[in-house]
Amino acid sequence: MNQESIVALDCMGGDFGPPVVVPAALRALEKHPELSLILVGLEDRIQAALDESKPGALTSRLRIHHASEVVGSDELPSHALRSKKDSSMRVAINLVKAGEAGACVSAGNTGALMATARFVLKTLPGIDRPAICTVLPNIQGGHTHVLDLGANVDSSAASLMEFAVMGAALAQAVDDNPRPSVGLLNIGEEEIKGNERVKEAARLLSESTLNYIGYVEGDGIYMGDADVVVCDGFVGNVMLKTTEGVARMIGHFMKQEFRRNPLTLLSGLVAMPVLRRLRKRIDPRRYNGASLLGLQGIVIKSHGGADAFAFSQAIGEALVEMRQNVPRLITETLENQLVKKEAS
Repeated sequence: MNQESIVALDCMGGDFGPPVVVPAALRALEKHPELSLILVGLEDRIQAALDESKPGALTSRLRIHHASEVVGSDELPSHALRSKKDSSMRVAINLVKAGEAGACVSAGNTGALMATARFVLKTLPGIDRPAICTVLPNIQGGHTHVLDLGANVDSSAASLMEFAVMGAALAQAVDDNPRPSVGLLNIGEEEIKGNERVKEAARLLSESTLNYIGYVEGDGIYMGDADVVVCDGFVGNVMLKTTEGVARMIGHFMKQEFRRNPLTLLSGLVAMPVLRRLRKRIDPRRYNGASLLGLQGIVIKSHGGADAFAFSQAIGEALVEMRQNVPRLITETLENQLVKKEAS
């Protein structure tokens, strides 16, 4: 099997470990016939989950790679990096470094995952800081790529420029979009708005070869104003958590209203087909799988509370990025920026 079709899974990360990762792996194998998987973690627990799932013929396309340690969800990244060299997370990333796998997927501790991936794989030439990127649905029927979502809480204008390059390369690869539009998240669309760092980033983007369209406000992410929206990790993480909270609140309120009395309960039953379609369209599990961009390898972060369906989506994201060789596209996009600078 070609290395480009093999994904290493950190089976011990997240809230549930093998009972979720193993069924997700089998789901992904059924959906993607070209895919093979390496299940990394405590061998006895992974094997028990496999026996429970009854994989059948799918076992020919997966193997277990034992790792004796587990990174805790609240463990300091520095401790995990220094003291957990045989953790499932570290071993899965090592497999990417060694060329035995084309990508790693983990639902584990985000800080530890980023620190370990950066230490093992290193950053691409020209990239100072990696970034976390995910997609959010928009009203135009598509999605918006947003980064950074927490890897860098205090980013310079130059780093924001790098995020734009990486996000544009990702959108180009996974959306088959040759020239994705890029917006810079700001408190207004006018040129006078924003702090000096954002204004300097806007200047750099305006002088680049990217399809930069200007500032985008927070609601523009969901309106589909740009294919890629760039911000620093502090702002991006607050935005993402707020979005998740609002979605849960709306769902909670809808359930309360439909259960208010027998009449509203009946109206809820009548509206059930519409509600199911709505739930499917905005289901966050469909968008699970954030990319750690800027590394010399592909690493995908799954939500820690992901179920088997959501984790399988993250595996699918890894497969797409492997096919399109996203690190190479990022490097090429950066080189184009350098060529333009030298020409000017």
